[in-house]
Amino acid sequence: MSTKLFWLLVQASVQTVVISTVSIVIGLILAILISACLLSSRRWLIKIAGIYVSFFRGVPLLVQLLLIYNLLPVIGINVPSVVAAIAGLALCTSAYQAENLRGGFESVPNGMIEAADMAGLNPRQTFTRIRVPLAIRMTLPALINEAILILKSSSLISVVGVIELTRMAQDLSASTFQPLQIFAVAGLLYLIINWVVALIGRVVERNLPGQA
Repeated sequence: MSTKLFWLLVQASVQTVVISTVSIVIGLILAILISACLLSSRRWLIKIAGIYVSFFRGVPLLVQLLLIYNLLPVIGINVPSVVAAIAGLALCTSAYQAENLRGGFESVPNGMIEAADMAGLNPRQTFTRIRVPLAIRMTLPALINEAILILKSSSLISVVGVIELTRMAQDLSASTFQPLQIFAVAGLLYLIINWVVALIGRVVERNLPGQA
């Protein structure tokens, strides 16, 4: 395989990483809000959050991407394919991250909450300064695993017209008739990306305050 083809795959892998990273970050923000709703004392918030999680965990990501891509123009929202792809990935991963975080929130010791109350923190401050950091710390391995899954699932965003690593490999293999070499390199690039993500996760987990 030529150097030119290799660099085309590398450029597509950068696109994959950027889109996946933005989606994961947006998904984490949404997941925190959804988890708060799931743990709320208001039944209507719990029900809405439960329906959200059930939908995005129960419907295949491919179907979600196609729904979002075709729905947005119908309601008068015209966005680039990349934006639709990010929206689809973010909504999907937020549902999984929310379930992970809910377990983390429920594991926060009551003594920590009581100490925050005694220190004069209001409920919002307690949530953002105490519960969220502790929940993320306790569920970090699961969150890293979800990030890796989204990176691999990003191969589906080609259905909405985004040229990412898998789509680039398909196009190059069709035009060069070298599918074995091209997909082998694409697989190696995915492996390297996910290995780096897992390594970063271990480093972060090891260096979090309170970790051994």
